[in-house]
Amino acid sequence: MLYWLTELSDGGDFYNLFRYITFRSGGAFLTALVFGFLFGRPLIDVLRKRQGKGQPIRDDGPTGHMAKAGTPTMGGLLIVGALTTSTLLWARLDNPFVWLVLFVTLSFALIGFFDDYAKVSKQNSRGVPGKLRIALGILIAVVAALWAARFHPPELQHQLALPVFKNTLINLGYFYVPFAVVVIVGAANAVNLTDGLDGLAIMPVMIAGGTLGIIAYAVGRVDFTEYLDVHYVPGTGEILIFAAALFGGGLGFLWYNAPPAAVFMGDTGSLALGGALGAIAVVTKHELVLAVVGGLFVVEALSVIIQVLYFKRTGRRVFLMAPIHHHYEKLGWSEPTIVIRFWIISVILAMIGLATLKVR
Repeated sequence: MLYWLTELSDGGDFYNLFRYITFRSGGAFLTALVFGFLFGRPLIDVLRKRQGKGQPIRDDGPTGHMAKAGTPTMGGLLIVGALTTSTLLWARLDNPFVWLVLFVTLSFALIGFFDDYAKVSKQNSRGVPGKLRIALGILIAVVAALWAARFHPPELQHQLALPVFKNTLINLGYFYVPFAVVVIVGAANAVNLTDGLDGLAIMPVMIAGGTLGIIAYAVGRVDFTEYLDVHYVPGTGEILIFAAALFGGGLGFLWYNAPPAAVFMGDTGSLALGGALGAIAVVTKHELVLAVVGGLFVVEALSVIIQVLYFKRTGRRVFLMAPIHHHYEKLGWSEPTIVIRFWIISVILAMIGLATLKVR
């Protein structure tokens, strides 16, 4: 919205700053951060009053989690509200990719909201039926995949770009949409599974989001893509503003989610943020790099899949409890130890993901 102030510029004044994505990204970060600090406590007070007993705690979970009973959920509203407001304020609203990522984020947030509401109102951990939640997610992802393909350059439409391998494209044809759906829905549910400890999910999401934002800025500039030998996707630079807003909103939320958490993000936040990461990866043609940058989420999801399949086949468990962060809790690791070590892993994976831009 503020981009239109450039129409008042004569080319050498303050208004000219709004032409620069980097300047507007800084503004988006600060706006989202301030939003989080301003509305965090009032939102928590409202959620606590409305929800009463807060998010239901599973009886079969680690015993230490019972102390968290009464903590309100749906804190993802704070993050989604901050990043949406900030993005609409600072991004170019004539950019289709900005609207695509916002569409996916808000749609998955809505699914998560109803899931959280069902859990709180019924005071059990079931929520919205899993098949319905997956079906809705697939529908949203199909729309997003077709949307992305519509605005990708002709030479990149329905193509899968391989990291590291220079100028290598695989034509997925009709399989592109199903592939993109797996990326978006998979990312949404992987982040959702990771959100099990105070502060565990939000920081890796911020790290992955910031990394993808840098990638989006790079592939959206023809001079950068020529230097790095990566595929040029016009318009993706504006996604950096969304990523900056996500980072700022995430920090604002983390202020209240730091142990002991005053609020949980709930499915409202985890599904929305995971879906956003998947959408950015699809838009920038870096779907495979997401598996590296978001490797922590991949491991969390795989731990659940392995546990379920192995238990059905043998009646025994691979992990003491899945997702894998609960396995380490059962081993006696303290919650802060798990969270901080997982953060460190996320930073390492983000650096590896960024390296793929130059290693060709």
